[in-house]
Amino acid sequence: MEHAYESTHQAAEPAQTAACPRAGRPLRLAGEGTGERWRFGFPGRARAEVNTHGARLHSLTLPDRWGHIADVVLAARDPAAVEGPARYFGATVGRYANRIAGGRLVVDGVTHRLATQETGHTLHGGPDGFDQRVWRCEPFHSAHRTGVRLFLHSPDGDQGFPGALDVRVTYTLDRDDNLTLSYQAVADAPTILNLTNHAYWNLEGEGRGNVLSHHLQVEAPLYTPVDAELIPDGPHRSVSGTPFDLRRPRRLSDVLTHTDAQLALAGGGFDHNWVLDGARRATPRKAAVLYAPASGRRMEVRTTEPGIQVYTAQGLTGDITGKGGGPYRAYAGVALETQHFPDSPNRPDYPTVLLRPGELYRSTTIHSFTTATA
Repeated sequence: MEHAYESTHQAAEPAQTAACPRAGRPLRLAGEGTGERWRFGFPGRARAEVNTHGARLHSLTLPDRWGHIADVVLAARDPAAVEGPARYFGATVGRYANRIAGGRLVVDGVTHRLATQETGHTLHGGPDGFDQRVWRCEPFHSAHRTGVRLFLHSPDGDQGFPGALDVRVTYTLDRDDNLTLSYQAVADAPTILNLTNHAYWNLEGEGRGNVLSHHLQVEAPLYTPVDAELIPDGPHRSVSGTPFDLRRPRRLSDVLTHTDAQLALAGGGFDHNWVLDGARRATPRKAAVLYAPASGRRMEVRTTEPGIQVYTAQGLTGDITGKGGGPYRAYAGVALETQHFPDSPNRPDYPTVLLRPGELYRSTTIHSFTTATA
């Protein structure tokens, strides 16, 4: 089943100048593993690679304050690892990002039993979620922007979710070093949907130690506490007076050394949802800023989503070898997953994630990259 989305026609672009290089056509790279890998970007500026297996961001290379280029996205050296321990690295996860308690879902009074992981809960869409599918890809480019559109059909009953779903994810780089991820979807029956990207970021460069020296700011007054199985536990809590108060930039090493029961439940770091707003917005607003002082690279995240899950990768144990040849150990990266809240289908007080026939699901997240001079 194919659905027509709105036109992607774009206005005329400004001419190329030395300060504003023109994008080249996306390049399909030699195959390795399952799926295809596409490279796109601008000369001397940001350049991305996206793999159709999992519609995943495989790399993003950027200059630092001295012009030195590094890849700031974690990915496994072995392509087969995306079917195992590195399955979520850079992936588009769905149908439902984060956790659904007990794999139980009720839509319009009908109970659906979802596929679950060994925890007994449904995580990131189940054991065969969107991260394990090969998406269809269409490259695009103009003078000012370039990227790929990826398409997936999810049939009725996929991992237990009701309704057939058609999804489009678009990765766009512009010549101002903005990486935009746009999601759209339609369904033929009432269902739920919560899509995000699960990239791990290290703004010093992947494989270059941990991110504990990074500064993180999250524009949220509340966060969602969890129980021992990382399921929401009770109402949202104020971040005031806790390690979760990131309303001003704080060094990760400073906040993660606090003695805090919530940090302990997550294994010694963050694996929590921050509450940005009460509903999805029409236009993206600032959600978070990640900054690496040594390289000067800075990433601002803007999103239409009401929440952002911060995971500081404390669960990495060194069993995954990165692209650069070194093992990824605890805190090797940090994931900033813009999203609706975990277990929302079972929490009527949370923003709705219901998608009905005739509605168009939309979500946008923008990663804007700059460098500080000092």
